[in-house]
Amino acid sequence: MNLVRTLATTGRVLGQIRHDPRTIGLLLVVPSLLIGLVAWIFTDTDVFTTIGPAMIALFPFIVMFLVTSIATLRERRSGTLERLFSMPMGKGDFILGYALAFGLLAVFQTAIAVSYAVFVCGLEIEGSIWLLFAVAVADALLGTALGLLASAFARTEFQVVQFMPLLVFPQILLGGIFIPRDQLPEGLEAISDWLPLSYAIDALTAVAADSEDAAWIWARILAIGAWIVGSIVVGSITLRRRTP
Repeated sequence: MNLVRTLATTGRVLGQIRHDPRTIGLLLVVPSLLIGLVAWIFTDTDVFTTIGPAMIALFPFIVMFLVTSIATLRERRSGTLERLFSMPMGKGDFILGYALAFGLLAVFQTAIAVSYAVFVCGLEIEGSIWLLFAVAVADALLGTALGLLASAFARTEFQVVQFMPLLVFPQILLGGIFIPRDQLPEGLEAISDWLPLSYAIDALTAVAADSEDAAWIWARILAIGAWIVGSIVVGSITLRRRTP
């Protein structure tokens, strides 16, 4: 990999997104609107205080997965990736460049979503809001990394959506949103212990309630980071130049 080529890819991707207001709106606005909708549904109840942290994990994660995977796949289907690889650019440069571009957008997305949830929707945070932000950023980056991984295997945008039941839905169902993970059947609880979204939801919930120390939270962030790195590495190895 070459740093100059990686940063050039990052700049090219950000330039493309800058001229696409719909994608910008989807990335930066939609997660906050969905969080606001959930808060509105449970107005005058304590439910949002309980599930609000999980919503901060859920919506940015899904949006980053979809946008990253589809945008990357379009590069390959249009032949742009094949042309780039005819130049001195490796798969690692391309994947890492995309990861940096969408990672930067994930930081802005998370800042907006967390601020909206806390200061507009009234989500009560007993712990450090900066630690909450760190977990939320890691969660959004996880969506980006898994999106890059899915795009390396998918051939069409429809196939990207088909990866959601494999990579996204099980994590939502087993992440502790609908029922605490320690109340799941033993086998499902064991599976959920290995799913990265579970780490994010657990950490965000713990920060909101101030129920765990910082070391426990950072251990979950590091586990999410391991998934991010692994997804990017596997995605760069399996990426094809062009979709047949």
